[in-house]
Amino acid sequence: MRVISVVGLSKSGKTTTIENIIKELKRRNYSVGTIKEIHFHDFKMDVEGTNTYRHREAGAGTVTARGIKETDIMFDHKLDIKTILSFYNEDFVIMEGVRDTSAPKIITASDEEGIEAKLDGTAFAISGVISDKIQGYKDLPSIDGVSRIEELVDLIEKVAMVPLPDADPKCCSACGYSCMELSQRIIKGLSKREDCKIDDLSTKLTINGKKIYMVPFVENILRNTVLGVAKELKGYSELGDIEICIKR
Repeated sequence: MRVISVVGLSKSGKTTTIENIIKELKRRNYSVGTIKEIHFHDFKMDVEGTNTYRHREAGAGTVTARGIKETDIMFDHKLDIKTILSFYNEDFVIMEGVRDTSAPKIITASDEEGIEAKLDGTAFAISGVISDKIQGYKDLPSIDGVSRIEELVDLIEKVAMVPLPDADPKCCSACGYSCMELSQRIIKGLSKREDCKIDDLSTKLTINGKKIYMVPFVENILRNTVLGVAKELKGYSELGDIEICIKR
């Protein structure tokens, strides 16, 4: 799964650009998922008076509405992007308005002030309303997401990456950089996605078949604890892998 985010001020062309990206990726036989960031403080998917609303008011945490054509699972709190992405298995996930991520970004804007408002070093292209008025901005190409969508998706295929863990830099800078800094370097061609050390840890943890990211400090604790116990057991060998399955 590879991920990008499209960010921009209101009325800058985000949704139109994303619609065309989805259609072009689908035309190329990719599966596509999306995540939409809602910035309205009082936004709720459920509305007062519905049965699911009454379930929540009665004290339910996670509430699911299962219909004939769709299933909606509603959590009672905001999930972080890493957790949300764990539910996806599409080839590409396009995020709209999501900024708290190291994922590569397309900035849509109506003017240069709108571009500046969203620059964070992870942008790799400009699109939206302004894109047919300028050739580029600083070192970023300007590509209209309507008339030049094939060119824009060509670039997405090159730049979109498997999500970095977005670990707290206080806990992990094993590659020498924070995840945001590493993403910036990857986009500029100074580093590679494979430089992320978390992917190469010798200890792997999966829950319900899903990989759980661990920073090196936590991996060391888990590894040393398991090895410390295993070494005391008859049949322990320095050769081969150790596997533990905890069923609940």
